Amino acid sequence: MYYVPDGTEMCGYYECKECGSRFLSLKIGPQMVCPDCGEDVDMEIGPDEEMPKAAESAKLIQVIKGRDEVEKMDTLLSLAITGGDYNWI
Repeated sequence: MYYVPDGTEMCGYYECKECGSRFLSLKIGPQMVCPDCGEDVDMEIGPDEEMPKAAESAKLIQVIKGRDEVEKMDTLLSLAITGGDYNWI
């Protein structure tokens, strides 16, 4: 979920307050579930356990508009994740 499809016109730039992960998403809202730490919920529960809840820990930082701006931010996040190895792009 770090990357958006080519030709995307608008997306949200999020940062998770729990794990510090930053990512782009096609879904835009004030908060959402982090794809790294928020979806690690174990749904195999016993009869005496409560159903786990996925917390919306990722906060919207900025709405990115425009094909060029989305592509630029997608590339920058890709470089940050790979440690600057831009040869794979």
